[in-house]
Formats: sequence, C-alpha cells, structure tokens
Amino acid sequence: MSRNTEQGVAVFAPNPWVRIGADDRIVLVTGRSEMGQGASGGQVLLVAEELRVPPERITVEFGPADPDYANPLLGAQVTGGSTSLSGAWDQLRPAAAQARQALVEAAAALWGVAPGDCRADAGVVRHDPTGRQAGYGELAPEAAMRPVPEPPPLTEPADYRWIGTRQPPPEIRQKLEGRCTFGADVKVPGMLTAVMARSPVAGERLRAVDAEAARQVPGVRAVISLEHGVAVLADGLWAARTGREHLKTEWERGPLAEWDDAAVRDRFIQAACDTPDRIVRQAGDPEAVLQAATAPVAADYETPYLAHVPLETMDCTVAFENGRCIVHVPTQNQSATLDTVTQATGLPTDAVDIHTTHLGGGFGRRLETDFVAEAVAIAQRVDHPVHLVWTLDDELTHDRYRPANLNRLRGALDEAGRPRVWSQHTVGPELALGDANVPYAIPHLRLAESEADPGLPTGAWRSVAASNNAFAVESFIDELAHAAGTCPFRLRRKLLTEAPRHRRVLERVAEAGDWEEPLPEGCGRGIAVYHSFRSWVAQVAEVVVADDGFRVERVVCAIDCGIAIDPQGIEAQMEGAIAFGLSAALRERATLANGAVQERDFKAYPLLRYSEMPGVEVHIIEGGDRPGGVGEPGVPPVAPAVANALFSATGVRVRRLPLLPEFRRIRRTS
Repeated sequence: MSRNTEQGVAVFAPNPWVRIGADDRIVLVTGRSEMGQGASGGQVLLVAEELRVPPERITVEFGPADPDYANPLLGAQVTGGSTSLSGAWDQLRPAAAQARQALVEAAAALWGVAPGDCRADAGVVRHDPTGRQAGYGELAPEAAMRPVPEPPPLTEPADYRWIGTRQPPPEIRQKLEGRCTFGADVKVPGMLTAVMARSPVAGERLRAVDAEAARQVPGVRAVISLEHGVAVLADGLWAARTGREHLKTEWERGPLAEWDDAAVRDRFIQAACDTPDRIVRQAGDPEAVLQAATAPVAADYETPYLAHVPLETMDCTVAFENGRCIVHVPTQNQSATLDTVTQATGLPTDAVDIHTTHLGGGFGRRLETDFVAEAVAIAQRVDHPVHLVWTLDDELTHDRYRPANLNRLRGALDEAGRPRVWSQHTVGPELALGDANVPYAIPHLRLAESEADPGLPTGAWRSVAASNNAFAVESFIDELAHAAGTCPFRLRRKLLTEAPRHRRVLERVAEAGDWEEPLPEGCGRGIAVYHSFRSWVAQVAEVVVADDGFRVERVVCAIDCGIAIDPQGIEAQMEGAIAFGLSAALRERATLANGAVQERDFKAYPLLRYSEMPGVEVHIIEGGDRPGGVGEPGVPPVAPAVANALFSATGVRVRRLPLLPEFRRIRRTS
C-alpha cells in the first residue's frame, strides 16, 4: 500500500516518482534539476506514455535529497553528464506503468471484474463490456489501499503516442508568467543577504581584516571572518556589496600566486615533450612510422581556462529551525549538497532539508558545493536565515574553471595520401584529459596523456574534456586532408569505415550544409564530427572574413542521440550548445596573472552577442535504440568546424582558442 495526504487530499504514491491525487492531480517527482536544458519535459513524456495521459496533465516537482532519486547512471542524485533522460529511461517508464496497473486493478476490484477486461487511456480506466469508467483521481484512494503491483510490460515503440512528439516544456507557462522559483527568488522571514570577500588568488587564507568602515554602512548587520574570507551581512544586496567595498583585508600568500598564463603554457609544453604519464590507446608502431616519414605533419593545439558564467550567479539560502537545517539552493548535485551540510553542521541527514529550486543556468558549475558550504558556515554564526549571493565578479574570479590544455599531434600520410599514423599527447589538469575520440581507421595510432596542473580550481564545464580535445582532433584531421590535397569531408568519410554512426551524421550534415556548393571569395565552410556522452554530432560552419576579423554566418548540425524522446528539446539543446560553444570558441578566456584571474566583468570576459549569433539548422537522425546525451554533445564540434571554415576561407590555421583574437594576431604578424 502507498498512501499519503497533501493539503488534505488523499494521494496515491506507488513509488517515489509518481503521485496521483484524489483531486485528479498527477505529479512527477523528479530527482533531476531543471536549468533550462529541458530534462523535465523529456521525463514528462516518459511518464505520460506509460501512464497514458496527455503530457499537459502532469505537473513536475523537485524531489528531496534522497537515495531514491539517485541517477542510476551516476550513482548519486546528480544532474550532469547528459544523463537526465538516459538515466530515466529504465526508471520512470516502469514507475508510470506500475501506477497505471495499480489503477486498473483498483477499478477492477471496485467493479468486481477481471483486470484484464479493463483498460486505461487518457486518464480514465474503462470496462468496455459494461461501459463503466472512472478517472484516475476517483481511483486513487482505492489504489492507495491495495498492494502495489509489479510493473506490466512497457509500451512497444510502434505504439508510442507521446514519446517522439513535439510538446511545449512543462514549465514554460510558469516562466512566462514569472511563477518559477529560482534560487534568487527565495525569501525567508528574517533573512539577511550575505556577500563574501575572498582573496583574489584561490586558496589563500585570511591574515587580517579591518571591518570598521564596513560596519558603518547603513543596512549592514554583521561582518564575520571565516578562514578563507570575510562575510558581510545586510538587509539587502546593495548594502552588503557596499559594505564589502569598505573592507580592508590581508591574505596569506599561496603557491598559486607564482603562476601566470605564460608559466602555465611553458609547463604544458614541457610535459608534452616528456614521456607521457600513460598510453590510453595504441595500434601499430606510430613512433617508428613517424621517424621514417619523409613529410610528417605536426601541430600543437591549445585551449584556455574558461568560466561558466550562468545567468544566475551562485546563491544559497540557509535557515536553522528547531534543530533542523533548511537549505534552498539551485544545485545540480543534491547528494553532495546533503553531504556538505551534514559535514558542516554535524546534523544527521534526516535533520537536513534540501529544497531544489529552478536553476538560472548551470553548465556544470552547480555540481560544486563551495557556495553551499559558505552559506552554511555564515548561517551558523548568526541568528538569522542567510541568503548568500555571489556577484558577477565573484563568479568570474572564483569559479571552478574549465581547465586549459595542450594537444601535441604528429601524423603522416602514405603514398596514396591516406593518413598512416596519428600520435596525440594530451596535457593538462585531470579534467582536460580523456574524451580524445579518434574514430578514424588509421593503422598506426597512439593516444597518450600527461597530467600538468598549476592548481587553479577546475570543474566540469559543459562537455568537459571533449570541449578541449575535439578542437585538436577535428582540426588535425583537416590538416592531414590539406597535406593530402583532398576534401576534408571525403577524407573523413573514407576513414570512418569502423564508425557507421559517425559517418551517418557526417553525411547528413554535409548534404544539409551544402558542402559541395561553391561559396563567394572571402567565405569558407568547415566540418567536424564528434562522439561524446553517448551521442554523435556533426556540424558544418560557414564564415565570412572581414577586415576586423570574421563572423560565423551559419551552422548546420546533425545529431544521432538514439531514440529522440523530445525532438523539440533536442533542437533547443543543439541551438543552445552551438551558442555556448561558439561564444567560448570566438571570445572567451580566463587570464591568469600572479595566480589571480583577471576578468571581472563582461567587458573583460566578452560573451557572444545576439547580433553575432548565426543561423542554426538542426537535423535529428533517429537512432532507434536507447537515448543518448543531448545537453553537452553539441558543444565539442563547434570550435573545430569554425576553425576549419576559417582555414578554408583564408588559408590561416588557428590552433589556439579563442579564435577571434588569435586570428587577428596571426594576420597582424604575418
């Protein structure tokens, strides 16, 4: 039996995910966070399919931090790795089918008929021989009193009614009407707003602080010193920020203060020259073939540190009430958030409530819990609930950055102009290693890695290491095509003999992107294909070169993500990924000087502007099997497709990101 009440209404809850009220309200309780990526919409379609109700009948609520809501693919309650739908595929469909079967059995018991003679459809259970019928809400109290049945067989793909259809996101009306609660919207009685002063250099501890002037700012209620910074609490954000500006702080010097961009680059180059830490993949004898090659092709590709900069900066609200800690937070990682709070407070898990809000963007940044730990530490020191807010300069200078890296590539061709050898040595912090996906049939191949980490805090950034290494892989295969005097698309297609899904998206995007059609002088097309997060994505980019640089006019994208549960969501994710990846590829870079990131606003850290956004076309190839990832795999091909288009237009090969300033530098010095 599974019985509950919510606001006096009897609720049937046969499992953690599906709730049906006597008022006919159907709720999907999700363990995944919603940050605009559309995870909720896809999950609603899975539940609607097996519960056999229209998707608009289903309301989505965020579940508590609880092992029941763990992502089965990640082993924790985490929204990341492009796993929201693939992780829900074997979880939500049986849960909804189980609820449907329980309602059918409840109806059969009430009517004294066989369950097999009843059918559920459109939120109603019917007994056709007698014409009886009852809505799910009517049956919920009876179903709640009966044993929960085993899930019945799932719907066959040929009978799908909702999976694969275009439906509006379930929260779109709430967002349009301003009714979605984000972390920044949380209001708790008696709440104070807090901001933190931190050392410009990550990891440095507070040596001394003079807070007298800060305490005199109207609205400032407290100034608290912590090990790694100073918190200013006030009646509102403006007063808290003004108080912070009046602090005088001194910091202990840490080891990161010795590093700047040049030193990081030197460290990577040295590591690339040394013996690799490990060989990830090897075939044939690439070193011997390279030594014997008469015209080897060599290139180093470099990617910078990048910030996440979601629209909503980090924030967290913490209140202590009656021995409990109540946390309202836009997080991607409920499991780690719960662990952070229990470790900081010493409270048992059942005395901690984690309320997940909507997220104003995440991109991996909200997998971290540093801002949660700060909020809890501050709230423990005052007798008020605390809403900690990070400002934009906090966000840019104290991120968990996408790491920089360097890829050293060496290759050679055989007499027929076909790549014979590929040697790649990837160097950088741990999160910049891996995901060097080389699908091409090259007889002598070596992929090697070496960790080199200056110590700047790093974290997962949308598509993680694939964002670094696709740039190198898909640019270098173009270099080999140029050395062979052949078409980059045709060379790829020829080498994808053992990668049919790569080849399929490549061929689709070449056709849709008018690859064989001529372009005017000063224009170019580039192509790239990459596999990441269980999906295959290919892109064609078109650029137009101008005196002050270049602009991207068009990006055509093809994706094979297995079964396309939510086509509208897939298109939106590809469009968003292209905008995100293009912004990083063209402009973004976190610059390190004396251990501190220098960019503090969007003038110094420019993002892609609306006027720079190209036209985007998305083509979905139905894979027909299990769902793959969607949120991240659209990012990796962007940078190499644009870099390859730039080479096609100008003959200039840009091997260092971001592309715009590097292209201008090369043109000035050439």
